[in-house]
Amino acid sequence: MNESVSPTLAPGARVGITEDLIDRQVRTFYGKIRQDAVLGPIFERVISDWEPHLLKMTDFWSSVLLGSRRYRGNPVARHAPLALRTPHFQRWLELFSQTAGEVCPPDAADLFRQRAGMIAQSLQLAMGTSHGGLPMHPQAGQGT
Repeated sequence: MNESVSPTLAPGARVGITEDLIDRQVRTFYGKIRQDAVLGPIFERVISDWEPHLLKMTDFWSSVLLGSRRYRGNPVARHAPLALRTPHFQRWLELFSQTAGEVCPPDAADLFRQRAGMIAQSLQLAMGTSHGGLPMHPQAGQGT
C-alpha cells in the first residue's frame, strides 16, 4: 500500500473494508460473471488468463475504496471495444450488488454498491458518447 495514503481516512476503511474483503468480493463476483449467460461470453472472449485480471480488479477496488493508488489503467479504453449496452451494465450491477450482499457486512456492501453504480454510470456515459447509446438511469446501481 502507498505509505502516503492513510487507510483510516479512506471511505472503505471506515466501513470495515480490507484488502482481504476486496479480494473475496472480486473473486466471488467474477466467478459469477464467468457463469453468467449474458456477461460470461463477453468476458471469456477477451480474458484468457483470469488471474492477472482478478489482481488488476483487486488493485482497482483497493484504489477506489482504500485509496491505495495501486490501479494503473484506462477502464474506458479497455471496455469501449466491447460494445456494451445498458442491459450489460444492469446485469453487471445486479451480480455485483448480489455478491456484495453475500460477501460483505451491510455498510461495506452499501459502499461497494454505491461506488459500483457511479463507476458503471461513468463508464456507460463515456462509452455511450462514442457508441451513440443512451446513458443508463442514474438509479440503476442502487438497491439489493
